[in-house]
Amino acid sequence: MDLIQRISRQFEDSIRVKQDALELMAAPLAGAIEVMTACLLGNGKILACGNGGSAADAQHFAAELLNRFEMERPPLAAIALTTDTSTLTSIANDYDFAQVFSKQVAALGQPGDVLLAISTSGNSPNVMAAIEVAHEREMRVVALTGKGGGKIGEQLADGDIHLCVPADRTARIQEVHLLALHCLCDGIDCSLLGVEE
Repeated sequence: MDLIQRISRQFEDSIRVKQDALELMAAPLAGAIEVMTACLLGNGKILACGNGGSAADAQHFAAELLNRFEMERPPLAAIALTTDTSTLTSIANDYDFAQVFSKQVAALGQPGDVLLAISTSGNSPNVMAAIEVAHEREMRVVALTGKGGGKIGEQLADGDIHLCVPADRTARIQEVHLLALHCLCDGIDCSLLGVEE
């Protein structure tokens, strides 16, 4: 096995997927930045959820907003629904794992808030349940998916934004998700701080 060649293929594949994603995702990313910025300016908050690597992405995004991304600015209201182990395990134990995010959205979500719903497959039942409750709470949804968007792509309502990575490999989708999250953080900061460059 030629490891250098294998590594090179990974890099080349990642670059190709990112180039394809740029064409399809730039406009919806700009729309998501506008929705999230308006939410934060209206004293709303962004709730983020996902499973596995997507849970880590939800936490990463919330940390970048609550603390800072690349520019100094006041903290922004963002909560990862993936971090409170007592809440997650009590809901999963007493009810169902499919409700671990939706019950939190029901308790914390308010009209005008935004749910960042992350699922590489677009078929995560607990993320779908969170989207359903977000709609009931009059929240907007920004969905980060791949693999054609799955059931989540069909579930989104008018006013929601779908950021679907044009790829089927989970690793490639997750790599673009991270880049998309950084684009969101940068765009929100620039919009709030009036940065033109």
